Amino acid sequence: MRNLALGLAVLAFASGASAQQQQPPATSVAVNPQAPPAAAPLSAEQQRNVDRLRAAALESDLAWDIVEDLVTEVGPRLAGSEAEAQARDWAVAMLREQRFTNVRTEPFTIPYWDATREEAHIVGATPQPMVIAALGGSPSTPQGGLEAEIVRFADMAALEAAPDDSVRGRIVFIDERMQRTQDGSGYGAAVAKRGRCAPVAQAKGALACLIRSVGTDPHRFAHQGGSSRQSQGASLPAAAISPADADQLARRVARGATRVHLNIEADIRENAPSGNVIAEIRGRERPEEIVLLAAHLDSWDMGQGAIDDGAGVAIITAAAQLIRDLPRRPRRTIRILLAGAEENGVHGGAAYAAAHASEPHIVGAESDFGAGRIYRFRTRFADHALPYGRAIQRQLAPLGIIAGDNAASGGADTGAMRQAGMPVADLSQDGLDYFDYHHTPDDTLDKIDPDALRQNVAAWAVFAYLAADSDWVFTQAE
Repeated sequence: MRNLALGLAVLAFASGASAQQQQPPATSVAVNPQAPPAAAPLSAEQQRNVDRLRAAALESDLAWDIVEDLVTEVGPRLAGSEAEAQARDWAVAMLREQRFTNVRTEPFTIPYWDATREEAHIVGATPQPMVIAALGGSPSTPQGGLEAEIVRFADMAALEAAPDDSVRGRIVFIDERMQRTQDGSGYGAAVAKRGRCAPVAQAKGALACLIRSVGTDPHRFAHQGGSSRQSQGASLPAAAISPADADQLARRVARGATRVHLNIEADIRENAPSGNVIAEIRGRERPEEIVLLAAHLDSWDMGQGAIDDGAGVAIITAAAQLIRDLPRRPRRTIRILLAGAEENGVHGGAAYAAAHASEPHIVGAESDFGAGRIYRFRTRFADHALPYGRAIQRQLAPLGIIAGDNAASGGADTGAMRQAGMPVADLSQDGLDYFDYHHTPDDTLDKIDPDALRQNVAAWAVFAYLAADSDWVFTQAE
């Protein structure tokens, strides 16, 4: 979708071939405009190992066993909580049991937030309760809650354009729907209101902010999520309301003045303990060079944290374990990063970069989009390294994975490392239904398809092995 460099290269190749067909041929050699682009070759040993990894992954239940154990033994894992600490202990024990090396926890502290009361209802002659979830970082309302008239806006642009006196003293309601997409691109547009509603509304004199949940389902539960508003100086109570209640509230507002009572109580503390869990397969020839596989260990606390991101923890761990069991370790080190405190601010990814950005990271990627089948491989490589990306994709093709563009993001917890220059790749999962469950009580183990989980493990094992066993230097695209 975003592979500008690769797309331009393919376009230039096709255009050149078309022009050549229009001229008298200089030689008798035919030009095939449909010929696939060049890919880096693999050694016979590498091809045998790739074939072995694919086959083994598709027969393995290790990833399922890992995520099942995490959600059963620990469950939801709110950042900075005792449950997140238990998850770190669980992860260390699990990684040692899988015989990884250099297993350790790297601690850091974060601001802690937990909603202890989340209530809202439409007031009047016929009061109606609404299902809400306080947004991460929201301050408490005044004791006993607050009550005010609702002012509805279709989107953030409408709020920003509104005169202050139409907002002052009211509760803002952003009623913007999220579009369902395979690649999750609808989330980027819809989630903006989660962080921007409070600071914009507060500047206009609002008392609180409600948003339609950032999700694609019609169900009567709210979607949790963090917000960046604290860094913008805002301190306005804010919550997401379920899609069904958003519909109801919109209908009531359309019929006339509507008032809502909102009551949020939040436990807010500074310097709560969190941390990253790290493990490695040490490279046999160039151990200082690192291939980074990331997922995040924390979760929101209404569900079980199965698809977000217990599945990612299981996928990268099971893939690395298959590589560890090969006859020879790969040339480079494969490092597993199970990041802490991603949900409330990507603190684990930032802490990792602060500690490790000076180390030579060859390439990195994160599994953090549930457990849907991987359908596309994207890169963010310099032009000279595109044949390496093509070589990887060719080995992913038997798993039904197509070539993507050259504008991969790498994932949230690899973002700081990408900013520091680390090349990244995306193994894009089918996310058509991901945001039906994301940050809701429905994020549970039964939403994971074991066959799709195995396909993920196979893809990650192939990608990580080829990156770690080669001498390829990917270099990040400009």
